[in-house]
Amino acid sequence: MRAEVAASWERSAAAGVEVGQGDAPITLDVPDLRGRREAHPLARVLPLLDDVLGREVRDCGAVMALADAEGTLLWVCGTPETLRQAERIGFVEGSNWDERLVGTNAPGLALATGREALVTREEHFRSAVRSWSCAATPIHDPRTSRLLGVLDVTGGDALVVPQTMAMVRAAARLAEAELARQAPPPAPSDSRRTGVRLLLELLGHDEALVTVDDGRSRLSRIRLSRRHSEIVALLAATPGGLTGDELAVLLYEEDGGTSTLRAELNRLRGLLGDELLASRPYRLAAPVTGDWLAVEAQLAAGDLRAALQGYGGPVLPRSTAPGVVALRERLAASVRQALLRSGTPELMSAWTRSGWGRDDYEMWLAQRAAVPATSPMRALVEGQLARLDAELG
Repeated sequence: MRAEVAASWERSAAAGVEVGQGDAPITLDVPDLRGRREAHPLARVLPLLDDVLGREVRDCGAVMALADAEGTLLWVCGTPETLRQAERIGFVEGSNWDERLVGTNAPGLALATGREALVTREEHFRSAVRSWSCAATPIHDPRTSRLLGVLDVTGGDALVVPQTMAMVRAAARLAEAELARQAPPPAPSDSRRTGVRLLLELLGHDEALVTVDDGRSRLSRIRLSRRHSEIVALLAATPGGLTGDELAVLLYEEDGGTSTLRAELNRLRGLLGDELLASRPYRLAAPVTGDWLAVEAQLAAGDLRAALQGYGGPVLPRSTAPGVVALRERLAASVRQALLRSGTPELMSAWTRSGWGRDDYEMWLAQRAAVPATSPMRALVEGQLARLDAELG
């Protein structure tokens, strides 16, 4: 068995999925499904995907499906006969194919790993699905890189050829290109918007992504080293600036040499330009926006759903710089506490599905208290709590 499939089987078993389990759970009924589809960004590219991929899929007796970032199938397209066959395994609109609910499958594996996935017959965890094969790949928002959902093709043995994944991948990239084309153009510049601006992306990134807007709608994008990422994060969090000694305390776990910090700052100035990195004190000499700042603002405004969607992971997750660790822990704690107070199972589930929240015992307990006993999510929650009880003793 391939390593990624074996790892998926382990996750499926740990979540309490049974090999002989029947249909996938329906997590969205018709009214909620209709509303979710109308509001979802992928609705704008469904006609394109159906044209470039759906017709080919129908011709080979398969179905094309689009799932959201939670694993719920929003659209399933195919011939009436193929749709009836897919219905026998619960592969229907409104069903959830997160691998922790239904075991190893391509859409669920793509969501779990963030990469394209091919799962053939016997590689499926549940025996009921082993007459099928499927290929899936994630689709991201081209502007923010946020995961929007998964494009999947499910069918028989005819799918198990290299061309299938190539077609699915190409269709997903076309969808992302179309989403980028449909994005509203940048607002025209005027006398009040002529200055340079910086956009920093730190959430879930070990190395910061910096977009420099020259004020005339010309953008340049830079990926910084880990140390430069830490410096920029600390300066962005302190608009008034920092002295060399203050920056060193926030940057180094032990006393860092002044000459080492000065050399790093000189190299960073070479990347950003003299006009963007000022000294005495050290500061970013341009307005700064950032993904973590947006999350903080959304939390302050009480828009927890938007904050959670924007929270792409911890701030510079591998950084050990004391100042960055404090920034990371403060934001994570704010999001987490807001989720616990909300008592909303759907939002708490988004946290526990993530790499940083999957072992959050308190969140799983809160989720269990909020999920109705009849919900199909209850088995998943109970399975994860049992796993953590076993691991934590």
